[in-house]
Amino acid sequence: INCAKPVDDGIMDAAAFEKFLHDRIKVNGKAGALGESVRITRDKNSITVHADIQFSKRYLKYLTKKFLKKHQLRDWLHVIADSSNSYELRYFEIQGDDEGDEE
Repeated sequence: INCAKPVDDGIMDAAAFEKFLHDRIKVNGKAGALGESVRITRDKNSITVHADIQFSKRYLKYLTKKFLKKHQLRDWLHVIADSSNSYELRYFEIQGDDEGDEE
């Protein structure tokens, strides 16, 4: 999960996101008990999840959205699949009204 843009802008903390994933990922029905089957590593601006068991990419998107909602960032950021095995957090592109009232 690449979260470079929000981390560089200072609106999101990658360490808090890593801890959130560590506490919330369920393995065999138990949250937080990752064991040896799932590993979470953090580079400067990205978080990598290595799973030796069957693990859904969609589940990571769900948890990422849950984190954004918890920290009230869901209105500005969304999760985009930038490749077949990774996600990226991007800002919404807001289209401004360049046209005035033309009636």
